[in-house]
Amino acid sequence: MAGPDEFSLKSIALPAFGPTAVWSVGVGAVAPVVALSARDLGASVALAATFVIIEALSAFASSLPAGSLVARIGERRALTGAAIVDALGALLAFLAPNLWVLGIAIGLMGMTSSVFLLARQSWLTARAPVRIRARAMSTMGGVQRVGLFVGPLVGAPLIAAWGTQAGYAVAVVAGLLASVWAWFGMPDDDEAVGVTSEGATPEASAGTERVTLGDILRGHRQVLATIGVGVLLVGAARQGRFVIVPLWAESVGISDSQTALIFGIAGAAEVLLFYPAGTVMDRFGRVWIAVPFLLVLGAGMVLLPLSHGFAAVAAVSTVMGIGNGIGSGIVQTLGADLAPVAGRAQFLSVWRFMSLIGQNGAPLLVSIVTALAGLGPACVVLGLLVLGGAPMLGRWLPAYDPRRGAARAVRA
Repeated sequence: MAGPDEFSLKSIALPAFGPTAVWSVGVGAVAPVVALSARDLGASVALAATFVIIEALSAFASSLPAGSLVARIGERRALTGAAIVDALGALLAFLAPNLWVLGIAIGLMGMTSSVFLLARQSWLTARAPVRIRARAMSTMGGVQRVGLFVGPLVGAPLIAAWGTQAGYAVAVVAGLLASVWAWFGMPDDDEAVGVTSEGATPEASAGTERVTLGDILRGHRQVLATIGVGVLLVGAARQGRFVIVPLWAESVGISDSQTALIFGIAGAAEVLLFYPAGTVMDRFGRVWIAVPFLLVLGAGMVLLPLSHGFAAVAAVSTVMGIGNGIGSGIVQTLGADLAPVAGRAQFLSVWRFMSLIGQNGAPLLVSIVTALAGLGPACVVLGLLVLGGAPMLGRWLPAYDPRRGAARAVRA
């Protein structure tokens, strides 16, 4: 087993990031076809839109149980099993004869995504030492974004040749490949190659202690009530951007194809920043990324109603994309910093649940404020809420910086 001085990100690159990269290609290929496949099976436009929500709601509902499952069977088995079940869900969607079967398949894929994402984070948390932890987590997020970008490109020619359902075929292959990679390419759970911030091998330290979600909520209530709320706002910032930018672009007369180009430009800026973001967090502290992330995204949301025309909206969207790129891996890194050795998976499931509350709450907030006051005020309200998270994280994060040993004292 490599010691902390011998460990490098390169030493776990293939097992840590390979399954995620392959699996993400399948997710990216499916994303554009869910609503379209529902339409092909006879759904109205409004009903087809709800099929996109099914996966998000399924992932949200299964995020907490996923932690208990991963803790019970281990990360390697959880990753492998989730990828296989995801492939089966995609196969079911590919063969779906009606909307009911399609809905079941999409819900199944949402549940497996919770298990897969949690298991990979828990696995990497147990192995990446503090000195490179943020780079490991931000790289994992960056690899996922690249996969989501490549997926539609892989699926597009197949869809053109064989129809909408071909997007699910890509996910079937991706899921099976990810499962094989996870099973044969990842070390067993007791073969951790890294060390925790306490300097002990994670699995050896954890022993066989059983931890419940209740234990996590009681033992970490201060963290969840402070930094956890900040993470909730991070989730709201990320998802809110995907809601308000296309709606505002449509309101000022920008075409759908131009809106897609706007997102492409912003996405390119994001992908370029994930590793520099991790480097800054490792060298200077998490607060130097978390606070600018919220400030830039919040400011962009507040400024969006002032933009009119393609160039102005693209500029503001790109600023928000840069902000989002700056924050690559921040949620996963903070979760890894604060997770206890015993009950790691359960804690990370609660951490992900907090982020998902923000992600699912942002569209609801935009909808309510838009109905009451209009889209422009909705952008401003969401932006001010996000900006409010910056001083919160600025106040609390330094106290939990693992490089100073504070996180160890708090967990003790």
